Amino acid sequence: MGGLRDFIETLHKSNELVKISTYVNPELEIAEITDRVSKSPNGGKALLFENNGTEFPVLINMYGSQSRICSALRVDSLDKLAERIYKIWEIVTAPKSSFSDKLRMVPLAAEASKWLPKYSTRKGECQQVIWKNEDADLSRLPILKCWPNDGGRFITLPMVTTKDPESGSRNIGMYRMQIMGKHSAALHWHPHKTGAKHYNAWKKHGGKMPVAVCLGGDPAYAYSATAPLPDGIDEWILSGFIRNKPVELVKCLTNELHVPSDCDFVIEGFVDISAPKVLEGPFGDHTGFYSLEDYFPQMEVTCITHRHNAVYPATLVGIPPQEDALLGLATERIFLAPIRLLMQPEISDMKMPPEGGMHNLALVTISNTFPQQGFKVASGLWGAGQMMFNKALIILPDGIDLCDNELIAKYISRTKRKNILLSQGPLDILDHAAQELGSGGKIALDLTSVDIYSDIEPIGLPTEFTLTKGIERIDTTFASKWSTLVINADRTLTNIEQLKNSIEQIWLSNGISGIKFTLVVDSDIDQITAKDLVWWALANFDADRDLTFTINDVLIIDARRKTNGLNGTLRRWPNPTTTDRNTIDRIDQIWDKLNLGELIKSPSEYYQKFTLGTGSDSE
Repeated sequence: MGGLRDFIETLHKSNELVKISTYVNPELEIAEITDRVSKSPNGGKALLFENNGTEFPVLINMYGSQSRICSALRVDSLDKLAERIYKIWEIVTAPKSSFSDKLRMVPLAAEASKWLPKYSTRKGECQQVIWKNEDADLSRLPILKCWPNDGGRFITLPMVTTKDPESGSRNIGMYRMQIMGKHSAALHWHPHKTGAKHYNAWKKHGGKMPVAVCLGGDPAYAYSATAPLPDGIDEWILSGFIRNKPVELVKCLTNELHVPSDCDFVIEGFVDISAPKVLEGPFGDHTGFYSLEDYFPQMEVTCITHRHNAVYPATLVGIPPQEDALLGLATERIFLAPIRLLMQPEISDMKMPPEGGMHNLALVTISNTFPQQGFKVASGLWGAGQMMFNKALIILPDGIDLCDNELIAKYISRTKRKNILLSQGPLDILDHAAQELGSGGKIALDLTSVDIYSDIEPIGLPTEFTLTKGIERIDTTFASKWSTLVINADRTLTNIEQLKNSIEQIWLSNGISGIKFTLVVDSDIDQITAKDLVWWALANFDADRDLTFTINDVLIIDARRKTNGLNGTLRRWPNPTTTDRNTIDRIDQIWDKLNLGELIKSPSEYYQKFTLGTGSDSE
C-alpha cells in the first residue's frame, strides 16, 4: 500500500468509499454530511469530496469502521496486531538464563531492523510541487470549519514533527491547528504533550523552533501520531512495525526536520519562541463539547510542498460516535499487551466505550486473587501514561464480555458503597467539568467480588411520585436494569447538599427501595437514550465536587450544567457541538445529489435539546 491514493482505491474496491462530485463547501457543509454518515450503523462509509472549491479532494471518515481501521493497519482484526506486540514483549521481557534464550533475540533483532526509518538524500514524492514565499498560502488547501462556533478553520489530521534542541529526539504528535492567516497557524498542544515539552526546551535554548506538518501518506502514519507512545519512542518506528517495512524520510526544504517521502502535503515552518502566544479556539472537540479559547504558540509557514494528485485528509470530532472512536479502539487493543506485561499483569481485557470520549470511561476485567485488587488496579492505571486522564473506571471479574451490557448491568445494579473508590488526580485538559483545568476527581467501581446470582433488595417505586422542592421529574426507565433513577432538577438547588436533602425527602415521601444510583440532569433534558445519557453524565460531573451519598448510601451524581456558580463552580461551561439550521437545510436540499442513498436526518436536530443559547458557551 502506498499513499492515500492507493488506500482510496482499496476502499473503493471494497465498497467502503463514496465519491461525491457535487460541490460541497469545506465550511460547515463537509462536516455536517460527515456527522450524519459517521453516526450511521457501523460508522457509515469513507467520503471523498471531489468538488470543494480547491484543486484537492478531501478524504474524511477513512478510519470510521472496524474494516477500514483494520485495512489501514494491514490486519484482519485489531487483535492480530495486539498478538504481534504481545509476543514481542514476551520475548523482550522474559528472563534469559541460557544461551538458547538469548539466541531467540536474534530473529527479533533482524525483524526490528525493518521498522527503523530510512533516510533518503533525494527529494520525496511529497516535494513534487513546491510553494514558497507568498505562494505558501494555507488558504489554497480545503481546510475545514467543522462547527458554527469554531474559532475558524482547523487542520484536524496533522502529523506535527518537532525535535528536542538538545538531544535531537523527534516527536510526531497530532495537534489540531487553527488557521490564523495565509501563512500562520496556532498549534494546540496540551502541557503534557511532547510537542509542548519541546517548545519549552526551545524557550530555554533560544532560536527558532523548526516545525513540519505532514498530511496524508500511508494511513498508518496518522494512527501512529495519535498513539500513546512513551517519550523518546519514534512514531515512525511504530509505523514501520505496522507496515513491516521502514518509513522513508526526506529532509524538509526550509528546515532540518525529516518527513515521510510519500506524504500528500508537508507544511514547513517555525515557531518564534520569543513571540507571544495567540488566542486559539473555540473548537468543537472529541468530548462532544466546545473546548474554549486559550493561548498557544503560532507557527509561521515558510514552505508548502505536495505530491501530484494530492488528497487532503481530514477528520471530524464532536458528539460521539465519530471516526476517532475507531482510532481509540485500535489503541485500546494494541496497547493492552504492554499494560498487562509491564504494569498490571492481572488485567485480562479493557474497553473504552465511545460515549466516554476516550478518557472519561474505561471498563476493565482482571484476574482477582485478593481483596480490593480492583482498587489496586485502578490506582495503577491512574498513574500509567495517558490512563492518568481517566475519570471513571469500572473493574469486573475475568471472563466478562465487555460488550455484554446486560451482564455488566447486573454487576452495576449490585454495587455497594464499599465497592466505590473516590480519588483525585490529573484529568484531560478538555474536561470542562474538572474542578480546575486538568485536575479533579475520579471514581472507580471494584465489582470483582460481586455475586450476580445472590438475592438483592427488590426495587420498590410508587406508581406516581410525590415531588419535593427543586425536583421537576423522575424517570424510571433505567431503574430495573441499572438500579438508577434519572432526576430532572432545577437551579434553585444551587449546591450538592441542597440536592441531597431534596432527594432524601423523595426517598422518604415515596418509599423507594432497591435503587443504588440517582443521576441528576438539567430540567430541560428529557427523552434521552441510554448512550447519550452516559455521554452527558460523564462529561458534566466532577467526582470530587458533584458526587455524594444519601443517608441510605445511594450515590447521587449531579450531571447538571455547572453554569452561574452551581456547586461552587467558577469555570465557563461549553455547549455541545451542533450545527446551524441553514447548514442543515442546505444539506437536506442537495442530499439526493450526494450519492449517499436515503436521506439521513441531521444528528444536530436531536442534540439541540442539550444546548443553551447559540454560542460556544452555555448561557
